[in-house]
Amino acid sequence: MTSQPKIAKLFIGLMAVGGLASLGYGLLETHPWHHSQFLVLLVIAVLASRLKLKLPGLNGNMSVNLPFILVAAVQLSLLEALLVGMASIVAQCFPKGGGKPQAVQMLFNLSTIAMAVGFAGRIFQQSWLSTASGASASRLLVLAGASFFLVQTVPVATIISLTEGGSALRIWSSICHLSFPYYVLSAGVTSLATAASHRIGWQIPLLVLPVMYGIYRSYDLYFGRAGTPARPIALAKAAGA
Repeated sequence: MTSQPKIAKLFIGLMAVGGLASLGYGLLETHPWHHSQFLVLLVIAVLASRLKLKLPGLNGNMSVNLPFILVAAVQLSLLEALLVGMASIVAQCFPKGGGKPQAVQMLFNLSTIAMAVGFAGRIFQQSWLSTASGASASRLLVLAGASFFLVQTVPVATIISLTEGGSALRIWSSICHLSFPYYVLSAGVTSLATAASHRIGWQIPLLVLPVMYGIYRSYDLYFGRAGTPARPIALAKAAGA
Protein backbone atom coordinates (compact mmCIF):
# COMPACT_ATOMS: atom_id res chain seq x y z
CA MET A 1 0.00 0.00 0.00
CA THR A 2 2.85 2.41 0.78
CA SER A 3 4.17 2.10 -2.79
CA GLN A 4 0.87 3.24 -4.32
CA PRO A 5 0.31 6.87 -5.41
CA LYS A 6 -1.71 8.94 -2.95
CA ILE A 7 -4.62 9.27 -5.36
CA ALA A 8 -4.70 5.48 -5.79
CA LYS A 9 -4.76 5.06 -2.00
CA LEU A 10 -7.62 7.55 -1.81
CA PHE A 11 -9.55 5.67 -4.49
CA ILE A 12 -9.03 2.33 -2.73
CA GLY A 13 -10.21 3.96 0.49
CA LEU A 14 -13.34 5.26 -1.21
CA MET A 15 -14.03 1.79 -2.62
CA ALA A 16 -13.63 0.33 0.87
CA VAL A 17 -16.15 2.83 2.23
CA GLY A 18 -18.58 1.89 -0.53
CA GLY A 19 -18.11 -1.80 0.19
CA LEU A 20 -18.69 -1.27 3.90
CA ALA A 21 -21.80 0.77 3.16
CA SER A 22 -23.20 -2.06 1.03
CA LEU A 23 -22.40 -4.60 3.74
CA GLY A 24 -23.92 -2.37 6.42
CA TYR A 25 -27.10 -2.01 4.37
CA GLY A 26 -27.30 -5.77 4.08
CA LEU A 27 -26.86 -6.20 7.82
CA LEU A 28 -29.66 -3.74 8.54
CA GLU A 29 -32.14 -5.53 6.29
CA THR A 30 -34.45 -8.05 7.90
CA HIS A 31 -35.14 -11.02 5.62
CA PRO A 32 -35.59 -14.72 6.35
CA TRP A 33 -32.55 -16.89 5.63
CA HIS A 34 -32.68 -19.35 2.75
CA HIS A 35 -30.56 -21.82 4.68
CA SER A 36 -30.18 -24.71 2.21
CA GLN A 37 -30.12 -22.56 -0.92
CA PHE A 38 -27.62 -20.15 0.64
CA LEU A 39 -25.25 -22.92 1.70
CA VAL A 40 -25.40 -24.62 -1.70
CA LEU A 41 -24.72 -21.38 -3.58
CA LEU A 42 -21.92 -20.50 -1.15
CA VAL A 43 -20.14 -23.82 -1.68
CA ILE A 44 -20.64 -23.82 -5.45
CA ALA A 45 -19.46 -20.20 -5.82
CA VAL A 46 -16.31 -20.92 -3.79
CA LEU A 47 -15.57 -24.04 -5.84
CA ALA A 48 -16.19 -22.18 -9.10
CA SER A 49 -13.91 -19.34 -8.01
CA ARG A 50 -10.97 -21.74 -8.06
CA LEU A 51 -11.62 -22.44 -11.76
CA LYS A 52 -9.80 -19.34 -12.90
CA LEU A 53 -8.01 -18.30 -16.05
CA LYS A 54 -5.10 -15.98 -16.74
CA LEU A 55 -6.40 -13.53 -19.31
CA PRO A 56 -4.12 -12.38 -22.14
CA GLY A 57 -2.89 -8.83 -21.56
CA LEU A 58 -4.11 -8.75 -17.96
CA ASN A 59 -2.11 -9.46 -14.84
CA GLY A 60 -5.26 -10.81 -13.29
CA ASN A 61 -7.72 -13.64 -13.73
CA MET A 62 -11.27 -14.61 -14.51
CA SER A 63 -13.13 -17.36 -12.72
CA VAL A 64 -16.49 -18.98 -13.48
CA ASN A 65 -18.14 -17.95 -10.21
CA LEU A 66 -20.08 -15.05 -11.73
CA PRO A 67 -23.37 -16.87 -12.54
CA PHE A 68 -23.63 -18.15 -8.97
CA ILE A 69 -23.00 -14.69 -7.54
CA LEU A 70 -25.69 -13.28 -9.85
CA VAL A 71 -28.12 -16.05 -8.89
CA ALA A 72 -27.49 -15.22 -5.22
CA ALA A 73 -28.03 -11.50 -5.92
CA VAL A 74 -31.45 -12.06 -7.53
CA GLN A 75 -32.74 -14.95 -5.41
CA LEU A 76 -31.36 -14.43 -1.89
CA SER A 77 -31.38 -11.56 0.57
CA LEU A 78 -28.75 -8.88 0.15
CA LEU A 79 -26.70 -10.11 3.11
CA GLU A 80 -26.73 -13.70 1.86
CA ALA A 81 -25.71 -12.58 -1.63
CA LEU A 82 -22.91 -10.44 -0.18
CA LEU A 83 -21.57 -13.38 1.82
CA VAL A 84 -21.65 -15.62 -1.27
CA GLY A 85 -19.88 -13.03 -3.39
CA MET A 86 -17.26 -12.06 -0.81
CA ALA A 87 -16.45 -15.67 0.13
CA SER A 88 -15.91 -16.58 -3.52
CA ILE A 89 -13.66 -13.55 -4.04
CA VAL A 90 -11.54 -14.50 -1.03
CA ALA A 91 -11.13 -18.00 -2.47
CA GLN A 92 -10.30 -16.57 -5.91
CA CYS A 93 -7.59 -14.26 -4.56
CA PHE A 94 -5.46 -17.12 -3.23
CA PRO A 95 -2.86 -18.16 -5.84
CA LYS A 96 -3.22 -21.66 -7.26
CA GLY A 97 0.38 -22.51 -6.49
CA GLY A 98 0.05 -21.50 -2.85
CA GLY A 99 1.10 -18.35 -1.07
CA LYS A 100 -0.80 -15.44 0.38
CA PRO A 101 -2.82 -12.83 -1.53
CA GLN A 102 -1.88 -9.19 -1.27
CA ALA A 103 -3.83 -7.36 1.43
CA VAL A 104 -4.56 -4.31 -0.75
CA GLN A 105 -5.69 -6.53 -3.61
CA MET A 106 -7.99 -8.42 -1.28
CA LEU A 107 -9.45 -5.20 0.14
CA PHE A 108 -10.05 -3.75 -3.32
CA ASN A 109 -11.67 -6.91 -4.68
CA LEU A 110 -13.91 -7.38 -1.64
CA SER A 111 -15.02 -3.76 -1.82
CA THR A 112 -15.75 -4.04 -5.54
CA ILE A 113 -17.77 -7.23 -5.25
CA ALA A 114 -19.73 -5.87 -2.28
CA MET A 115 -20.72 -2.79 -4.27
CA ALA A 116 -21.49 -4.80 -7.42
CA VAL A 117 -23.70 -7.28 -5.56
CA GLY A 118 -25.38 -4.42 -3.70
CA PHE A 119 -26.26 -2.55 -6.88
CA ALA A 120 -27.38 -5.66 -8.77
CA GLY A 121 -29.45 -6.98 -5.88
CA ARG A 122 -31.18 -3.65 -5.25
CA ILE A 123 -32.01 -3.12 -8.91
CA PHE A 124 -33.55 -6.58 -9.25
CA GLN A 125 -35.12 -7.30 -5.87
CA GLN A 126 -36.41 -3.83 -5.05
CA SER A 127 -38.22 -3.57 -8.34
CA TRP A 128 -39.28 -7.22 -8.29
CA LEU A 129 -41.54 -6.48 -5.31
CA SER A 130 -43.67 -4.22 -7.49
CA THR A 131 -43.65 -6.28 -10.71
CA ALA A 132 -45.24 -9.60 -11.48
CA SER A 133 -44.65 -10.40 -15.15
CA GLY A 134 -41.83 -12.59 -16.35
CA ALA A 135 -40.96 -10.04 -19.04
CA SER A 136 -40.41 -7.36 -16.43
CA ALA A 137 -38.24 -9.71 -14.40
CA SER A 138 -36.15 -10.43 -17.49
CA ARG A 139 -35.59 -6.74 -18.15
CA LEU A 140 -34.66 -6.20 -14.52
CA LEU A 141 -32.16 -9.05 -14.72
CA VAL A 142 -30.54 -7.39 -17.74
CA LEU A 143 -30.31 -4.10 -15.82
CA ALA A 144 -28.92 -5.89 -12.77
CA GLY A 145 -26.31 -7.68 -14.89
CA ALA A 146 -25.34 -4.42 -16.61
CA SER A 147 -24.91 -2.63 -13.27
CA PHE A 148 -22.84 -5.53 -11.96
CA PHE A 149 -20.61 -5.36 -15.03
CA LEU A 150 -20.05 -1.62 -14.74
CA VAL A 151 -19.39 -1.64 -11.00
CA GLN A 152 -16.93 -4.52 -11.46
CA THR A 153 -14.98 -3.21 -14.43
CA VAL A 154 -14.94 0.59 -14.10
CA PRO A 155 -13.13 0.59 -10.72
CA VAL A 156 -10.59 -1.93 -12.06
CA ALA A 157 -9.84 0.26 -15.08
CA THR A 158 -9.60 3.30 -12.81
CA ILE A 159 -7.14 1.76 -10.36
CA ILE A 160 -5.00 0.50 -13.24
CA SER A 161 -4.94 3.99 -14.71
CA LEU A 162 -3.98 5.49 -11.35
CA THR A 163 -1.19 3.01 -10.65
CA GLU A 164 0.19 2.38 -14.15
CA GLY A 165 -0.86 5.48 -16.00
CA GLY A 166 -2.69 5.56 -19.30
CA SER A 167 -6.25 6.30 -20.28
CA ALA A 168 -8.83 4.72 -17.99
CA LEU A 169 -11.27 4.59 -20.90
CA ARG A 170 -8.79 2.74 -23.10
CA ILE A 171 -8.00 0.28 -20.29
CA TRP A 172 -11.69 -0.26 -19.64
CA SER A 173 -12.22 -0.92 -23.35
CA SER A 174 -9.48 -3.57 -23.26
CA ILE A 175 -11.07 -5.23 -20.23
CA CYS A 176 -14.48 -5.19 -21.92
CA HIS A 177 -13.05 -6.77 -25.05
CA LEU A 178 -12.03 -9.85 -23.05
CA SER A 179 -14.68 -10.05 -20.35
CA PHE A 180 -17.94 -8.68 -21.83
CA PRO A 181 -18.88 -11.92 -23.68
CA TYR A 182 -18.40 -13.81 -20.42
CA TYR A 183 -20.67 -11.38 -18.56
CA VAL A 184 -23.35 -11.73 -21.23
CA LEU A 185 -23.05 -15.52 -21.08
CA SER A 186 -23.24 -15.47 -17.27
CA ALA A 187 -26.33 -13.24 -17.34
CA GLY A 188 -27.96 -15.66 -19.77
CA VAL A 189 -27.13 -18.65 -17.58
CA THR A 190 -28.46 -16.76 -14.56
CA SER A 191 -31.71 -15.97 -16.37
CA LEU A 192 -32.24 -19.62 -17.36
CA ALA A 193 -31.33 -20.88 -13.89
CA THR A 194 -33.67 -18.39 -12.23
CA ALA A 195 -36.58 -19.27 -14.52
CA ALA A 196 -35.98 -22.99 -14.00
CA SER A 197 -35.71 -22.53 -10.24
CA HIS A 198 -39.18 -21.00 -10.13
CA ARG A 199 -40.61 -24.04 -11.92
CA ILE A 200 -38.45 -26.89 -10.66
CA GLY A 201 -36.65 -25.81 -7.49
CA TRP A 202 -33.69 -23.89 -6.12
CA GLN A 203 -31.38 -26.88 -6.71
CA ILE A 204 -30.96 -25.88 -10.38
CA PRO A 205 -27.59 -24.10 -9.77
CA LEU A 206 -26.15 -27.54 -8.98
CA LEU A 207 -26.67 -28.39 -12.64
CA VAL A 208 -25.03 -25.14 -13.75
CA LEU A 209 -21.64 -26.00 -12.24
CA PRO A 210 -20.81 -28.70 -14.87
CA VAL A 211 -21.86 -26.26 -17.60
CA MET A 212 -19.55 -23.57 -16.22
CA TYR A 213 -16.73 -26.10 -15.95
CA GLY A 214 -17.17 -26.83 -19.65
CA ILE A 215 -17.02 -23.10 -20.38
CA TYR A 216 -13.90 -22.84 -18.23
CA ARG A 217 -12.21 -25.61 -20.22
CA SER A 218 -13.17 -23.92 -23.50
CA TYR A 219 -11.72 -20.58 -22.39
CA ASP A 220 -8.62 -22.34 -21.08
CA LEU A 221 -7.98 -24.02 -24.43
CA TYR A 222 -8.70 -20.83 -26.37
CA PHE A 223 -6.44 -18.57 -24.31
CA GLY A 224 -3.76 -21.23 -24.18
CA ARG A 225 -3.60 -21.29 -27.96
CA ALA A 226 -3.94 -17.52 -28.32
CA GLY A 227 -0.85 -16.83 -26.25
CA THR A 228 -0.25 -13.88 -23.92
CA PRO A 229 0.91 -10.44 -25.05
CA ALA A 230 4.23 -9.32 -23.61
CA ARG A 231 3.01 -6.31 -21.64
CA PRO A 232 0.12 -6.72 -19.20
CA ILE A 233 -2.23 -3.79 -18.81
CA ALA A 234 -3.45 -4.62 -15.31
CA LEU A 235 -1.92 -4.96 -11.89
CA ALA A 236 -5.07 -5.80 -9.96
CA LYS A 237 -7.03 -9.04 -9.96
CA ALA A 238 -10.78 -8.82 -10.20
CA ALA A 239 -13.57 -11.32 -10.62
CA GLY A 240 -14.46 -11.50 -14.26
CA ALA A 241 -11.79 -8.99 -15.30
